[in-house]
Amino acid sequence: MCGIAGLVNCGDRSTLVRMNQVQAHRGPDDSGTWEKRFPDDSYIGLASRRLAILDLSESGHMPMSNEDGSVWITYNGEIYNFQDLRRELEAKGHRFASRTDTEVIVHLYEEEGPKCVERLDGMFAFGICDLRGTVPTLFVSRDHFGIKPFYYVQQGSSLAFASEIKALLQVPGIGAEIDSVALQQYLTLLWVPDPKTMFRGIYKLPAGHSAVFQNGQWTVSKYWDLGFPSKEAQYPRSEAELVDEVQERFRRAVKSQMIADVPVGAFLSAGLDSSSIVAAMAELSDHPVHTHTITFPSKYRVGEKTLDDPRVAERFARKMGCEHQTIVVDPDVTDLLPKITWHMDEPTADPAIIAAFLVCREARGNTTVLLSGVGGDELFAGYRKYCAHYWGEAYRKVPTLLRRGFLEPLFLGMPSLRSTHLKGMIRLAKKMARSGSLPAVERFLMNCTYMDGEQQEHLLTPIISRAMNGLDPYERHRACFKLVEHADFLNQMLYVDTKIFMTSLNLTYADKMSMASSVEVRVPFLDRDLAEFAARSVSPRLKLHGTVGPTTKYILRKAVAGMLPAEVLQQPKAGFGVPVDYWLAHELKPMVDDLLSESRLRKRGIFEPNAVRSLVQQHRSGAQDWSMQIWQLLTLEIWMEQFIDKNERNVESNPAGFHPASLSNGRHAVGM
Repeated sequence: MCGIAGLVNCGDRSTLVRMNQVQAHRGPDDSGTWEKRFPDDSYIGLASRRLAILDLSESGHMPMSNEDGSVWITYNGEIYNFQDLRRELEAKGHRFASRTDTEVIVHLYEEEGPKCVERLDGMFAFGICDLRGTVPTLFVSRDHFGIKPFYYVQQGSSLAFASEIKALLQVPGIGAEIDSVALQQYLTLLWVPDPKTMFRGIYKLPAGHSAVFQNGQWTVSKYWDLGFPSKEAQYPRSEAELVDEVQERFRRAVKSQMIADVPVGAFLSAGLDSSSIVAAMAELSDHPVHTHTITFPSKYRVGEKTLDDPRVAERFARKMGCEHQTIVVDPDVTDLLPKITWHMDEPTADPAIIAAFLVCREARGNTTVLLSGVGGDELFAGYRKYCAHYWGEAYRKVPTLLRRGFLEPLFLGMPSLRSTHLKGMIRLAKKMARSGSLPAVERFLMNCTYMDGEQQEHLLTPIISRAMNGLDPYERHRACFKLVEHADFLNQMLYVDTKIFMTSLNLTYADKMSMASSVEVRVPFLDRDLAEFAARSVSPRLKLHGTVGPTTKYILRKAVAGMLPAEVLQQPKAGFGVPVDYWLAHELKPMVDDLLSESRLRKRGIFEPNAVRSLVQQHRSGAQDWSMQIWQLLTLEIWMEQFIDKNERNVESNPAGFHPASLSNGRHAVGM
């Protein structure tokens, strides 16, 4: 696992060194640069930070080349089938100087060119400089699901790429300005979907895509996608056969991802996904598995329905013979939130990132690699919003007059009942009242929304609101729905979440928060063989079983039933409880009053101070639960302080770094 960076026709070695330094947390074990200037004065440079996982010797130093130095690579990731590929390449005459998977990619590229990515099973983001032709070629790629990040800026004959945006900001000519389309997406979703970022002109290479940069031409192409059968498809395998197949493929995935020359452990929330991984690891390992559970003091859990009961994880870990660590944290959130925002690069208002950061920080003492359950919900239908689709279909059959004239005003007018166990039910009822009457796609989108268009119009200043008028924050979602409109609607939802929600949010913060502590996170559920099988061969009714009170992840539950105790199998789905509401009422109250003050908001020119103050007052009085929206605004202001205010080019003329004029087409580039 590493941090990568590269430059074409911009910057120099000192730039590469700065890019490496700002990503040092991604690879504390080694660093390196390679560069070449050509007779026509064109330039290519690569840089790498290394977290040693395989072959801990100096032989793993990067950037790495083939035998004659004609192909160079900077690489971040793990290739789980590298040993099989190496044997194949050795049989064809390739010679290796290390035991790394990095060198396998170099020789596989020599053999197969850009098609090499189709042979790789694992997670990766890399840049390869090929000097064998008449002109140098840069080939870059990101893994099938987007587990590893790849950011870039391209303008004319210049290109810069890196694992993190903060590295790109070290390149002369790349500044920090807010992308206005991305801002609307952030306000809607809490995060920005690929391929955009919150930074104007900085993009993410989409998952399952590669790109070639040659003679100043940047060509992006898709090499893989997750396919689903049509809604009329027949599924010939019996339930019993599928249970055996899922179980076997899952075990194989876990086994392949346990390969390392450093200690391997696992997250353990006692939920179905993490518990299944730990059970498989315990079965496959010849020594106790290191497991890590994080919890907050009981004062934080008032009124929250969560799986945040460390005793369940402790009992399960004991049953599996694990070396278990329960981490009780009471962090200084006023200090923690700015640190996390800096590591995330972009404003990301999902509080789950805090738990991810804290557990990785504590686990680093005895574990370098952690296996995570990310992906289980998207592959096997684990989220409540999938159930909400069927509830909505039933709700739409209720007479319109009763729905819109009585039920929806009743639900929307309910008090939030914060600090009670009814809080979650009230929040669900209000969300169903807003979305239940909508068509299927619109209902799904509304259930993903935290701040709708009407709320945004109320909060934004007139100039910003007018500039955003007519934009669609769900453009990327709608495009994904279009690609799978032939499939059953459950599979459509799973595809959209796999391509957008999982990649842009869950995998992004898993990478950033683990790398902040120099820990590698692996995700067995995103084994390509397992994922393709689940998409292609498991019918929707065996993922979400039933409609009124459906069983989520039905086939997975059946597959792991013999591995897990009833206590784990039977507990209801609930998220990890990060105490946002409590913090806003206590530790973060002074920060909210300071960072969302009238004077600051007026200086920014993005939000109406009176509207924000009203939001905060309604929340504090208990009239409404605006905890996520306030967290969202607070995170955004901290991010602007760290990234926008430090960009001197924007501070005097445009304090917020905001460009309404750029809303015309949403496509931007930054010159270098």
